[in-house]
Amino acid sequence: MRSLESVQHFCVRLASALVALALGVTMTSANARAETGQLILLAAPQLDDPYYASEAEAIIDFHIGFAKAVAPPDRVVILSGADAAPRYIAALGENAVVIAPMDDIWVRDFGITDAHGGLMMRYTAAGQGGGRGDQREADAVQETHAEVLESAGIRIVGSDLLNDGGNWVYDGAGNAVVSTKFLDDNGLTEAEARDALTEAAGIRHVAFIEADEQGGLEHADGVVSFIDDGVLLVNAYTDDRDYEADLLARLKRGLPDVAVHSIVNAYDESEVYDPRFGSACGLYTNALVTDHAVYLPQFGVLEDAEALATVTALTSKQVIPVLSSQVCHMGGGVRCMSSQIPLKAAGALAPEDG
Repeated sequence: MRSLESVQHFCVRLASALVALALGVTMTSANARAETGQLILLAAPQLDDPYYASEAEAIIDFHIGFAKAVAPPDRVVILSGADAAPRYIAALGENAVVIAPMDDIWVRDFGITDAHGGLMMRYTAAGQGGGRGDQREADAVQETHAEVLESAGIRIVGSDLLNDGGNWVYDGAGNAVVSTKFLDDNGLTEAEARDALTEAAGIRHVAFIEADEQGGLEHADGVVSFIDDGVLLVNAYTDDRDYEADLLARLKRGLPDVAVHSIVNAYDESEVYDPRFGSACGLYTNALVTDHAVYLPQFGVLEDAEALATVTALTSKQVIPVLSSQVCHMGGGVRCMSSQIPLKAAGALAPEDG
């Protein structure tokens, strides 16, 4: 557990990194973003963590498969403890592994939020299961990660806004989607939240949506995904047309310049690892999107081919399938288990001769 003073120090230290904006770390234009690939970060499970004990092998297998699928100019690095590192090194080589044990595997939520800058919002207690005391645990998880990034020379743009990375879906061109949990967590109205996010992230438009499952994380990245600037995928909800209509209305109202396209929803909740977090099986919107590629989850079901065809038709980026059936029952996969930053801003985590 971290003390209150430590938590406050963490927030102040993150906020002080706002100077990174003036130093050009944030890359906002499409031309600037096209110049470089992105570093994809994955966080290995600690093998002595009882929560992940039964799933550790599946998580490692998923990471290795994902890492092998990553295409240049993107690169991948596994942040691992010494216990799991030999497995990753044997499969991927030494350059793909950094000995830096993380306190959790869901690096999307506690990592840098904006793939084109250094924004890090404050990780919420919900990510650690909610309940009394878990905000201190969430801060500790995030601080461990932040210290690794900073020690590698990566500048962080701090914000004390409470928001997991899984609840921040952004196209890098000024359009964002978050769930209304952000409003509840921060005690803000939509207008206040829009102003706060504009100041923190430089957005132009934001849509606040109701999550498709209430309670728990209520993340937006299982509902929608930007696969290109101004191009948004949204799950089809053929079994809940009222929710679908409300969702589309909120997106249209909040994102007037965005093209919204439906994608098949093969959601499967037959097997759930932790009922607090639900399942991500069958959710193709939980894709990792870089400037050059869409890493699209696949689940070994008939709908995989339809989802792949839909995304391929809507973007000029390379669409790369990544099997996620090993881990989706835990509540995430391709996007949830990864974080991303521009390679040119990745410091010692991705040396140019690496």
